[in-house]
Amino acid sequence: MKAILTLKRKPSANGCTIGELSYNGKFFCYTLEDVVRVGEKVPGATAIPVGRYPVTIERSPTFKILTPRLHNVPGFAGVLIHAGNSAIDTRGCILVGLAKLPSNVKIYKSQDAFQALMAKLLDASSIELTIA
Repeated sequence: MKAILTLKRKPSANGCTIGELSYNGKFFCYTLEDVVRVGEKVPGATAIPVGRYPVTIERSPTFKILTPRLHNVPGFAGVLIHAGNSAIDTRGCILVGLAKLPSNVKIYKSQDAFQALMAKLLDASSIELTIA
């Protein structure tokens, strides 16, 4: 079965970007990324561009576990979807969590969200992420 992920971002605020991740058309969890910037990329502090990306499951050299890795991201390399709570944890990656603060500066229950997402993605024949 093909896994279709869709990330709908809210406007960047408070040094980060909150979003909602859907799995095959149904809300799955919240996301947190770096700030969306127009123009020059700030290394380690810029969200990836809007677009459609193929995703594979690969062993992360940093985390030493299997993680979703995005491919063909213009100007970026090594973009993962992983657990984390705030912009300091992203470095250009997408964080997932089951809860968020009303102030939209942190997400929580990140490990739970990551494990649930991995359980779904490990069974997928292919994975695609669209960021809007």
